[in-house]
Amino acid sequence: MRKSFVLFSIFVICLTSIGCGSEPKANTNTAAEKVCDPVNDTPTEAYRRLFAAVKQKNTEQIKAEMSKKSQEFAEFLATRQKNTIEKVYENGFTATTFSPTLPEMRDERLSSCWAALEVRNNKDQIWEDLPFVNEDGKWKMAFAEQFNGIFKSPGKGMATKEKEAANVALGNQAPPQNIMANSNANVNTNVPKYDGPQVEPLPKKK
Repeated sequence: MRKSFVLFSIFVICLTSIGCGSEPKANTNTAAEKVCDPVNDTPTEAYRRLFAAVKQKNTEQIKAEMSKKSQEFAEFLATRQKNTIEKVYENGFTATTFSPTLPEMRDERLSSCWAALEVRNNKDQIWEDLPFVNEDGKWKMAFAEQFNGIFKSPGKGMATKEKEAANVALGNQAPPQNIMANSNANVNTNVPKYDGPQVEPLPKKK
């Protein structure tokens, strides 16, 4: 499990463009630029297939649930890490598959050739918004497309909307500055903790 988590962490690092030797490309794609095949499938069913393949340790089936570009990316990772392709695919590129049972899914969103589905990451207690692309009449995991800036988001996920609503509520409910300055109370403890990237403060001018 430790090796699997380390491998997954390396993949996440690559997806955030740290250490993969390339920068994400600008997202210039639009839904109208891509012509899709008719699809008799859903992202929810696609994730179910991926989860089952991971639990069965069926590398070929995991690979079959990946887009062609994601398969190419997996080959790149295997070569770069000098690892087996079985290890690269072991967790299906998502920590949601660490769950012993099928995790909760919600907020399936479609937009032309693209889709997204929120899946509960029980290990980290967060929702992962997983990307999908319509490829050959099936929904496939679009991790490489997301990394390369090709993925066209079908809209904000529920988790993002909930965070935005919580931030607005916090701003509206925050007490006056002079009251906060004289209080050690934890104001509005029901607001979810922000877990996004931290911004470094600008250096002071001399």
